[in-house]
Amino acid sequence: MKIALTALLAILALAITGAAIDSGAHAQSRLSRLAAKNNESIEIGPVYWVVSCRSVMIGLPEIEILEGPPQVALTIKEGQVLPRRQGCASKVSGGMLMLNAKDVTEATEAKLTYRLKFKTKDGARQTSGAYIVSLFP
Repeated sequence: MKIALTALLAILALAITGAAIDSGAHAQSRLSRLAAKNNESIEIGPVYWVVSCRSVMIGLPEIEILEGPPQVALTIKEGQVLPRRQGCASKVSGGMLMLNAKDVTEATEAKLTYRLKFKTKDGARQTSGAYIVSLFP
C-alpha cells in the first residue's frame, strides 16, 4: 500500500510539473554530441511545456547560451510539436530548437551549455541542456 501511494504521488508530481524538452533537459551522465558544417542548421529537438497534454506556454521561450563557441547560435522554429515524453496523442504549440553554425573557418570542438526560459500560465520556468559540438568549415 505504501509503495503504491508513493508511486501515485510520483506520477502526480510529474503530471503537475509537465516540464518537457527532448533536447537534454534530463540528467546526462555523458554529454551528447552534435556536428555541424559552416552555414548549416540542425534540429536539436522539440521545445514545449505541457500540463495534462495541453500547452501552458505563453509565447516562445528565451534562449540563453551560457557557454559555447561564438560560431554557434540557437533559435526556435515555431510550430506544432508532439510531446512524446508525456505520451500525448495530439500536437501542441511549441517549436523546434535549432543550432545554427556560421563563420566556421577551422574545425573546432567545444561544449555548448544553454538555458531556456519559459513564460507559462503557471509562472516562469527554466530548463537547460549541454552538448559537445563539433564544427567543420
